Amino acid sequence: MNRPTLEVADIVRRTGNSFLEQEQTHLAWPHRKVLDAIVRCRTAALGGHLDKCVRCGHQAVSYNSCRNRHCPKCQGSARAKWLAARSAELLPVPYFHVVFTLPHSLSALALQNKRLLYDLLYRTSAATMLELARDPKHLGADIGFLGVLHTWGQNIELHPHVHYIVPAGGLAPDGSRWIDSSRHFFLPVHALSRVFRGKFIAGLKQLVAEDKLQFRGSQQHLPLPAASPLSSGSCINGTGSYTPSRAGSANSDRGLSGSSCFCL
Repeated sequence: MNRPTLEVADIVRRTGNSFLEQEQTHLAWPHRKVLDAIVRCRTAALGGHLDKCVRCGHQAVSYNSCRNRHCPKCQGSARAKWLAARSAELLPVPYFHVVFTLPHSLSALALQNKRLLYDLLYRTSAATMLELARDPKHLGADIGFLGVLHTWGQNIELHPHVHYIVPAGGLAPDGSRWIDSSRHFFLPVHALSRVFRGKFIAGLKQLVAEDKLQFRGSQQHLPLPAASPLSSGSCINGTGSYTPSRAGSANSDRGLSGSSCFCL
């Protein structure tokens, strides 16, 4: 298989120093360690070993890998094994692809409070689907799903969102039977957006009330927690969205979509 003409390591080598200087206030030593590992991976800097073909005797030097879990080269085989294991868990039913997204105006705050806000995004989006799926007005079933957090978009800009793969249905509350959802949409878009928005805002208010969030750089101007706009009905400019793909199209972000403003 031919190697790609451009790799992540090439980009880091060309722009790494300027990136570190520009973003030094946001980068901790683990981030720098990852960038250094990516640059050194499978190069002479990490040493190597001699491979020899047992048939023809051809020899070639193979440089050692960095084995960093963030390295795109080292995670290729691990990713393939993970996907194979998840595929074995799939049920013989259609699936929906559901995405919950935070508004761009919260990106900087999320970057400064990764563990808290990414955890909040996970918990509120999952709780939203579980709650509405149990509602007899919608599906009336207990559902399961698999979620993966993405913190960046395809344009390599900060874009926190969670991808969920959800079976098109669930178990009846008593566990006696399987209840199919609509094949055209999983749950009503506007209901999911409204409940998700409410749960996330409530969780954000609690974090502010408990003084757990950090506000640095461009976020220092926010009037929190004193005289907080969280109780004034003001609104962050931006949208948070729930986007489900149709059943069976789990590899596409396209499909029915809806957006909701995070009113704080």
